[in-house]
Amino acid sequence: MSLPKVFITRPLPQAAIERIATRCAVTINPEDVRLPAAQVIEACREVEGLVASGTSVSAEVVEQAPHLRVVSTVGVGYDNIDVAACTRRRILVTNCPGVVTEATADLSFALLMAVARRLVEADRYVREGHWRQWQWGCMWGTDLAGKTLGILGFGRIGQAVARRARGFSLRILYHSIDRPTPEREQELWAQYVDRETLLREADFLSIHVPLAPETNHLISSAELALMKPTAFLINTSRGKVVEEAALVEALQTKRIAGAGLDVFEFEPQIHPALLAMPNVVVTPHMGTATRETRLAMAMLAAENLLAALAGQRPPNLVNPEAWG
Repeated sequence: MSLPKVFITRPLPQAAIERIATRCAVTINPEDVRLPAAQVIEACREVEGLVASGTSVSAEVVEQAPHLRVVSTVGVGYDNIDVAACTRRRILVTNCPGVVTEATADLSFALLMAVARRLVEADRYVREGHWRQWQWGCMWGTDLAGKTLGILGFGRIGQAVARRARGFSLRILYHSIDRPTPEREQELWAQYVDRETLLREADFLSIHVPLAPETNHLISSAELALMKPTAFLINTSRGKVVEEAALVEALQTKRIAGAGLDVFEFEPQIHPALLAMPNVVVTPHMGTATRETRLAMAMLAAENLLAALAGQRPPNLVNPEAWG
């Protein structure tokens, strides 16, 4: 019996490729680039499995892949996949929750500290030769201890950020559709509040919601207007959750004090005004970019794929209605 054909859209760690290759005939895009739709369609015409990393899997791709049985995305978010189109064809879609939690929470907190203490700005100041003597008024930032961290979205990553915040003596408020148990709230020192209260009271607003129709532009002009002029916005979730033009206006008018951004509404394009602001720290969508986490993501994506191709329910199924 011939092995099922699988296409992998970007190079993955060798261990994950070898794991897939034990049961599948594997083809890999050798370049770490986002493939255009035409190339994805051509690569998927004969495959039963697709491992997608930062690649769009549109309805057109799905329609022209008659043998496709599973799309395994190497990440938590799956807004790059037309899940409805997959479900209509009973194609299973899987993702990689859990393994990305700690790395993403680390970066969220790193961005928070960077904007609070002006680390990137200070580094540039020294490198450009401006530091000639110690000065009383040089590079004043913002304390963390005693301030309020508002967490919007209190799933795995939001809760991991709360754990880190405890060590910095931050008051923790959160708003989320799903609430943990009272015991879990107490363990994390976290208090549930409505969204308006969260926005009004947060000194740091850290966003951890998935991208969905109801979260597109969840933070826009009206929400930013509620925030303190001394508050900072941190986003490591999805760029479209924040309306970028509204954020730029809020920063330019000093409606808020600064931002730490790992994701952008039209990435990789970034609003030029954000790049010009010293009170904005930007990183290239690298929330999961650690050696350990990326390997874990690739291995989990491989296991999801292999389970589906073996006729088993994969452990991280996004569209259970396509199963059975």
